[in-house]
Amino acid sequence: MAGPRPTHFAHCQNGAPRGPEDLGRAEASQLTGDGEYLLQDFLTALPTTPATKLPALVDRCAAQLGMQRVAFYLVDLQQRQLTPPAGREPLPVDSSPAGWDRTLSLRVEEIPTGPLIVRLPLMDGADRLGVVGIHTRSLDGLLLRRCRTLAAVLAMALTSKRAFSDRLVQQTRTATMTLPAELVRSLLPPRTIGGGRAVSTAVLEPAYELGGDAFDHALTESTLHAVILDAMGHNLASGMTSALAMAGCRSARRRDAALPTLVRTIDDVLADWLPDQFCSGIAAQLDLADGVLTWCNCGHPPPLLIRDHQVLDKALERPEEPPMGTPAKLADAPRRVHREALEPGDRVLLYTDGVTEARKPDGSFLGIQGFTDSIIRATAAGELAAEALRQLIHSLVEGQDDVLTDDATILLLEWLPNGSG
Repeated sequence: MAGPRPTHFAHCQNGAPRGPEDLGRAEASQLTGDGEYLLQDFLTALPTTPATKLPALVDRCAAQLGMQRVAFYLVDLQQRQLTPPAGREPLPVDSSPAGWDRTLSLRVEEIPTGPLIVRLPLMDGADRLGVVGIHTRSLDGLLLRRCRTLAAVLAMALTSKRAFSDRLVQQTRTATMTLPAELVRSLLPPRTIGGGRAVSTAVLEPAYELGGDAFDHALTESTLHAVILDAMGHNLASGMTSALAMAGCRSARRRDAALPTLVRTIDDVLADWLPDQFCSGIAAQLDLADGVLTWCNCGHPPPLLIRDHQVLDKALERPEEPPMGTPAKLADAPRRVHREALEPGDRVLLYTDGVTEARKPDGSFLGIQGFTDSIIRATAAGELAAEALRQLIHSLVEGQDDVLTDDATILLLEWLPNGSG
């Protein structure tokens, strides 16, 4: 019987994995042909590798897999630039060779006097973390599969480590964050979730000076849940209000509470713990099978329905309920639930009033008409939902000379019953 396979990331006395240069020529040749075991050893080494040592670990694994080197970049909070590990210059998302492909597909760049560069998105589920560029002398089916596997493993490692690594968090920031923003952002889910039958994606600005805006979304086998919140004020109390509302929302959702009960739970926790604070918001649920959207509107701007790249006028406009918190408790009336059947490919846009109250270059308010015009431009090119939203928020912020006077949050839901997303 054959003996056990060697441990390909053999360790030196100091515990550092060894690359092919530390092994005999014959053994190194055997290792580069044994990609599955190399990746297994890579996964084994990941949990104890600090974020600062991750690039070196990735390069060692890549060398043993027959690649030359790996360069990975994380997208910053505003999704404007790709930031590398320490010591390299950031690259713009939209105008650099490393900038991501908007279809999430593989790209191969051929340099006349250099290597091939295989560029792949780094994904946390449906959320794009950044881009990886894998340099190689040649490319065949086996190496391409290894490139994809390495990108997937690297994305999982980054997702895991950024929860407790300040270095990775710092890598995605370009400015100092205020305390209210730090509080809210610590509770936010990934920007984008879903795929297959539905997608939910969101953006918030100003990225580093958030006050009371927040969002939450979650996906089950049958339902896409989404909430958008706009707490009164623009200070730490506003951030605490949003944080408490999100906790109440998640507590009810994880008990499988019906939508009116979920909203009433938020009302109760705010009235009990922050009685002087309240927030407007919309809590929504999308049935993945039949496309029925249900929602409660608590003193918030009505959702917008986008169909065939057009905003349908007042399609989801319904009577408003009181804001969440003490005002709702004083009203002492059951929350009303609204319903609308969507068509395949429909997009539903939730937003806070900081979006429509943004000012145009001439000083006038953007307003709902200006906002819908921006939506049409952003979605007319047929971009993926997350990319359309990224472009939309950038156009709004740039119209303000990159200075917003109020929080602006946008959340986009898309129903894709045929799995076309």
